[in-house]
Amino acid sequence: MQQIESIKEWGGYLNRYTHESQACACTMTFSVYLPPQAETQKVPALYWLSGLTCTDDNFRVKAGAQRYAAEHGIALIIPDTSPRGDDVPDAPERYDLGKGAGFYVNATQAPWDKNYHMYAYVTEELPTLIEANFPVIAGVKSISGHSMGGHGALIVALKNPQAYRSVSAFSPICNPVKGAWGQGCFTAYIGSNQLDWQAYDATCLVQAGARVPDILIDQGTADEFLTEGQLLPENFKAACEQAGQKLTLRMQDGYDHGYHFIGSFIGEHIAWHAQLLKH
Repeated sequence: MQQIESIKEWGGYLNRYTHESQACACTMTFSVYLPPQAETQKVPALYWLSGLTCTDDNFRVKAGAQRYAAEHGIALIIPDTSPRGDDVPDAPERYDLGKGAGFYVNATQAPWDKNYHMYAYVTEELPTLIEANFPVIAGVKSISGHSMGGHGALIVALKNPQAYRSVSAFSPICNPVKGAWGQGCFTAYIGSNQLDWQAYDATCLVQAGARVPDILIDQGTADEFLTEGQLLPENFKAACEQAGQKLTLRMQDGYDHGYHFIGSFIGEHIAWHAQLLKH
C-alpha cells in the first residue's frame, strides 16, 4: 500500500492510496478520510460506493461529506468503481460497461472475469486492508452509495447482513435485471442466464428473503434516469412492503441525479449511520 496524497480538512486527513489488488488483479486506488477523533481512538467506518463513470475522487471532492464525518467521528472509505490499468478490459465506446462501470459484481465471463471482481474487493479485500492498517473499529462499519454505487450498497448489505450496521443509498439502481444498464452489464459480466443476475439485484434479493434492519433511500423526483426506467425504486418499495422489509424511501422534490442532490442530504445520511454505528 502506497500513500499518494494527504490533505487536512475539518481537523482530520483525507488520504489517498494505491495497492496491488488480488481480487481485481491490478493496481487499485482508494481514499480514506480519518476524522480528528481517529488521532486518539479507533472509529467506526462508512464505506461509500460511487456510480457509473466515477472514481474515488467524485465523492471526496463534491459531496461535502468530510465535514459531517468529522462531526460524528466516522472514517470514510471510498474505493474506485472498477479495476484500472492498460491490461484491464474495457468498452471505451460505452460509459456503462468496463472501466468506471464495475457494477459491484464478480464477473464470470471472459474477458471480464480476470479483473472485474468488485464485489469481492468491496466486501472482503478492502475491509481487511482497512482494518489492518487504519484506526477503525474492526467489524463496525456501514455502507452507502449513489446510482450504480447505491445498487452496490444495497446488495452488499442484503447479502451480508451481519457485516454492516446500516445501509443507505442515493438514487440507487434498485432492480437492474429490469433496466438497460443492468441487463447490459450483467450479460457481459455474468452471462445470459438471468437467474444468475438475481444474486446482484436488490429487489430480487428482498423477494428471495434477504433482510436488514432498515434501509434509507433518497431519490430526486427530477432525476432523468428515474423517468428512463433505469432506477425503478417503485419495484424495490413494492418488494419491501410485500416482504415486511423496513424501508424509508424519501422522494425529494425537484432534485436531479447529481452531486448537488447528494450534497444536500449527505449530512442527514451520515447522522443516521452514526446513530446506528455507535449504538
